[in-house]
Amino acid sequence: MKREEFKNIKILYVEDEDLIRENAISYLERLFDDVFEAKDGFEALEVIKKENPHIIITDIKMPRMTGIELVKKIRENNSEVQIIMLTAFTDPEYLIPAVELGLVKYLIKPIMHNKIFPVLQQCVKHIKNKTSNIISISSLCSFDIYSKTLLNKNQIIKLSKNELMLLDLLCVNANRILTYKEIENNIWYDSFMSEDAIRSLIRNLRKKLPKNCLENIAKVGYKLVINK
Repeated sequence: MKREEFKNIKILYVEDEDLIRENAISYLERLFDDVFEAKDGFEALEVIKKENPHIIITDIKMPRMTGIELVKKIRENNSEVQIIMLTAFTDPEYLIPAVELGLVKYLIKPIMHNKIFPVLQQCVKHIKNKTSNIISISSLCSFDIYSKTLLNKNQIIKLSKNELMLLDLLCVNANRILTYKEIENNIWYDSFMSEDAIRSLIRNLRKKLPKNCLENIAKVGYKLVINK
């Protein structure tokens, strides 16, 4: 049975052994609505780029890219995502580099419910306490980043899939410039983004937001200025 406290939280599980991964996904799907999986670090980076999960659980020993290498890549651009490392190793050779990467927890396999569940609760509590789910764009307009709902003048505003993805990205990064490259990677991750496509998307989104809250920074990107 899915738990209310885990609602609207995205979680990614990374593991190269199929049976272990399948069992873990089955367990996580009983708790979370949005569960993603990857069999190695390269797949994980693609999922992260596309889905931007709140929590990542990864094995430490994987082919092609180790868990340590994966977390280092993630930390280059994201210091906030909650990361849990799973391993069969207790050797300091593995433990010390892992601790330095800002992990929530370093768990020794086998992983049982009574070990992982409190850690998941800790992650979710941190996420929800750190960031309010309601972003006030103006006195009459707000966006709920958990339910993905835009409310303007007491009316729910319908958004297209790309408009929703862009607004969510802007709200998470409110008051800082979101570069064209970041927008392309998050919305057009699997295809080419033309200048006309982004201009059209921005133009349509502007119509649904308060005036002057979405600023264009020439040749750089866009910024959502809240509480104007």
